[in-house]
Amino acid sequence: MSHHGRVIWSELNSHDPEAAKSFFTATLGWAYEDIGLPDGGTYGIITSDGQRVGGLFRLDGLEFDAVSDHWLTYVSVDDVDARLTGAAKAGATVLRDPWSIPGVGRMAILRAPGGGVMAWMTPEGAEVGAGA
Repeated sequence: MSHHGRVIWSELNSHDPEAAKSFFTATLGWAYEDIGLPDGGTYGIITSDGQRVGGLFRLDGLEFDAVSDHWLTYVSVDDVDARLTGAAKAGATVLRDPWSIPGVGRMAILRAPGGGVMAWMTPEGAEVGAGA
């Protein structure tokens, strides 16, 4: 189980995942394992020396047209719904309400005061990755 407040995952959100894969394979030696998503798309698991170190998400669709490629950090929280309510009261802006991915966990995306964007996640079962 992940600990509350720990960075547990880092995800590259990219309009061109193949170009990102080429760059990071050439420069860092990363490898990728694509897993199927319920909508028919794929999600890339980034590995380094056989260890999971992050994810690669394709920014695809009209809702992402104005979104630049970026890294998204995931922080483990004990109860994302309750913690998100507290974050909003403390000045955060909720960018995406909580949603669940079976076998992974429940997460939400927020912008903290000052502008930093991150995902908060209550993992389901074991920790999502090896850490960040």
